[in-house]
Amino acid sequence: MDKFKVYTKTGDSGTTGLIGGTRVPKYHLRLEAYGTVDELNSYIGLIRSHELEAKTREVLSAVQNKLFLIGSRLATDDSKSDLKEKLIIAEEDILLLESEMDRMDESLPALNNFVLPGGSQLNGFCHVARTVCRRAERRANQLSAEIDINPLLLKYLNRLSDYLFILSRKVLLDVGASEIKWEPDL
Repeated sequence: MDKFKVYTKTGDSGTTGLIGGTRVPKYHLRLEAYGTVDELNSYIGLIRSHELEAKTREVLSAVQNKLFLIGSRLATDDSKSDLKEKLIIAEEDILLLESEMDRMDESLPALNNFVLPGGSQLNGFCHVARTVCRRAERRANQLSAEIDINPLLLKYLNRLSDYLFILSRKVLLDVGASEIKWEPDL
């Protein structure tokens, strides 16, 4: 069996292939959508490289797998591939994020102010992931005006950004650091 090569040289002309073979420009909205999901997945990996409780590590692993599935779904040309039916986001995936937010939130103090990213490196990474997730959600919503996207995929991205916000607060609590409250100029 031949070894797989990463470079194909097919993108040298400024186009890339979707799953199904359709070629599109590298600036196409699909690439913005699944590229942003890929960026988000990389940040989740960065978060997972830190010391975390076992349950959080498990959830983030599941999230990374779902994000890979979401990216694949966004990269699939439905007219040339039946992969759409195999790339499913289910209500249970969203419920997992919600139950984890509820679990983490039980130990957190009430939030009475806006908070700024920071207080620890891990908190900052969680906030970067949250903002990239919001961008991925915007790109996927924009793409949904052109192609059929399961509303649960969009809902998952929305809920994931909420999860990352709660996680950003929880990681500060776990290391005994304080949240940085936003204080508008008076």
